[in-house]
Amino acid sequence: MKPVCLVVGAGAGIGGTVAKRFAAEGYHACICRRSDQEGLDRLTAEIESDGGSASGTLVNAIKENTIEELVANTESDIGPIEVAIYNLGAQIGNRSMADTPPKTFELGWRLGTFGLYRLAYSVIPHMLERGGGTLLVTSSTASVRGNAGQHSHAAAMGGRRMLCQSLNAEFSSKGIHVAHIVIDGAVDAPDTLGKMLGPEKFQALRESHGLENDGLILPSRIADTYFHLAKQHRSTWTHEIDIRAYSDLPWWNNANPVNIDRG
Repeated sequence: MKPVCLVVGAGAGIGGTVAKRFAAEGYHACICRRSDQEGLDRLTAEIESDGGSASGTLVNAIKENTIEELVANTESDIGPIEVAIYNLGAQIGNRSMADTPPKTFELGWRLGTFGLYRLAYSVIPHMLERGGGTLLVTSSTASVRGNAGQHSHAAAMGGRRMLCQSLNAEFSSKGIHVAHIVIDGAVDAPDTLGKMLGPEKFQALRESHGLENDGLILPSRIADTYFHLAKQHRSTWTHEIDIRAYSDLPWWNNANPVNIDRG
């Protein structure tokens, strides 16, 4: 039976590429996303055509019991979840406080913080029974810096970071490796940055900063980092890491050279 890498939030950018990387290394990639059955089926087929093993499920992470049922079904029907990756974003757009009613604010929290807690609450007991496991959490600059118009997102991602620290404080000594991964830069991903900018602006940015310039973060290289984190020896576990292109500067202390509001 193959070990399972469960990816919650497997789009065409980070999540899907990470799933492909783990599948190429012998894991069964259990890939989940909130919508787009066609895209999910396409990703599953791509992994299988490359010789990997994968299954796909649409999961509404906001709905009650969906994440819990996903973990239970995966453990019983597919195999032991050795690596769980929480890659759901919580960005609801740049909004003033007046344009962020309580329900909208709560949506960011449910995706950014509560969903991660539900995954951890469901999967960590299984990992403890087996004596170890890895939880990798994709995060953003908003986890360490709040911006105007990012009330919901910054609160959600800041909560995500503190939750990861709390999980580490309780479970690290019991063999559970939790890594909070700050993507501190623009990612060359059509599902996220591409949708935010639109196809023309996205392509223009790729030509001016990405492609051979390496000024946009490449999902395939992010996937290399995720796999490395999952395989670290426990004497040198990384608990938080920030990733950005070589030509960029930390966004929490500097102006944005690419001129995109990351949030």
